[in-house]
Amino acid sequence: MKEGPHPYQEISLGTAGLVLGIILVAVYGLMFLKAEASKKFVLKLPRNADLGTYFIGFGMVWFWLLVAPPDKGIFSALSMDLGEFNKVKTYLMFGVPLFCLGMIFFVREFLFVRGLGLCLLMASAPLLYASDFEEAPLQFLMPAFCYLMIIKGLYFVGMPYLFRDGVNWLTASDTRWRGLALGGLALGLVFVTLGLTAWRGY
Repeated sequence: MKEGPHPYQEISLGTAGLVLGIILVAVYGLMFLKAEASKKFVLKLPRNADLGTYFIGFGMVWFWLLVAPPDKGIFSALSMDLGEFNKVKTYLMFGVPLFCLGMIFFVREFLFVRGLGLCLLMASAPLLYASDFEEAPLQFLMPAFCYLMIIKGLYFVGMPYLFRDGVNWLTASDTRWRGLALGGLALGLVFVTLGLTAWRGY
């Protein structure tokens, strides 16, 4: 395996908080400012197989890079030491692309939701690494949010119809939709503020 810390371990809590906050502000801010257009867009997402192809493909490539063999240049940039499970890396290298293609061509039902779930699972890892062993003020917010991402990701991959049901419930009421948007926007602003202040340098 290559020497030195994994790139995930070099991500600072301040940077992770700032990036996460900006994403949340952008997404939920758009949901609030363009409520009707956002509702129509989100209602189509569960069965948007074309967009789902990109999400599932992106998530699978991300995962493949984690199990890629060492000493392969840029392809090994994210290669991760799996300890006792390193011996199954070869199988994963071939199995992941096959699984990805199988999902895209044969399991197109709720493909977007499954792809979104996979991306949430993949994105939670670097965020958790950023907050690991840190003692910054309100540091617990990052792992708490990551565990929520993991739970949602698992449900989206395993039971994608829950995403559809949740979207239908939220879009049925302007109050619910705007409440979610404002809540997500506020949380995003909290992460941005912490990333620029209390978490800076950690």
